[in-house]
Amino acid sequence: MTHLSITHRTRYRFHNAVDLAPHRMMLRPRQTPDLRLLSFSLDIRPAAVIDWSNDVAGNAVALASFRSRAHELEIISRARVDLRAPEWPVFPISASAASYPFAYSPDERTDLGALLLPQYEDRRKRLQAWVEPIVAARPTDTLALLKDVSNAITTQIAYQGRETEGTQGPLETLDRGWGTCRDFAVLFAEAVRTLGFGARLVSGYLFDPFENRVGTTEAGATHAWVEVFVPGAGWIPFDPTNRSIGSANLVSVAVARNIHQISPVSGSFRGTNSDFRDLDVTVDVRADDNHQQAGVSEEC
Repeated sequence: MTHLSITHRTRYRFHNAVDLAPHRMMLRPRQTPDLRLLSFSLDIRPAAVIDWSNDVAGNAVALASFRSRAHELEIISRARVDLRAPEWPVFPISASAASYPFAYSPDERTDLGALLLPQYEDRRKRLQAWVEPIVAARPTDTLALLKDVSNAITTQIAYQGRETEGTQGPLETLDRGWGTCRDFAVLFAEAVRTLGFGARLVSGYLFDPFENRVGTTEAGATHAWVEVFVPGAGWIPFDPTNRSIGSANLVSVAVARNIHQISPVSGSFRGTNSDFRDLDVTVDVRADDNHQQAGVSEEC
């Protein structure tokens, strides 16, 4: 059991006072069997009216509306969580799904819906041509196959940090031979969807106490990975950036069909490009020694 303290700070600065349009935030960690939310707070300057809701995937979404012009927008979220995921998880996969290929039940196929379908155009089926050789045989072990796809990405694609917004498409990542964690996640999700698996993208935080994982600075960072639905086991997390499986060291905040649906902070302002000065984002994820308190402090 690991108690973590997470601080996520986003600051926009402008040369001139601007009108801020509503901003959408996905910053509150999701509670799962492996993760308990102990407390959460959200501070925004200038003052804003905050409305909470849940999106179609059950993610907590905060919408901030502003009434005054501002030279600066600062959003600070603070969370304390109890991370209970085992380092070496065992997944109770149903006997019917232990070997690939397998068939989802009619209800599962209906509910998975678009999560079964690739989201990027690939008329020449290049992604299928890339992933098919990874399938050792038919039938083959389901979990081993998913691990092999994840490992193939790490082996063939170099990790390279990128400050600019946006995510590469899977074919773009294959062509370039490098990408960020979100690019790795998109490639993995699209590859396993091509093989018939239901998959969803996950955004959240990576805890790295030994500073030996890819995609972090110091003890933690924002991160992206994938969950694949396997009957019996349910949603199994795969982090192709670090060749890991399971939720150890991962704090899930939001899940979605497409990576663009789970940006931590999104919004706009009314003004000109020359009004924008800079954007600064800092994330701190660390072990929390003061974990006696409980209860969620944010009204939502």
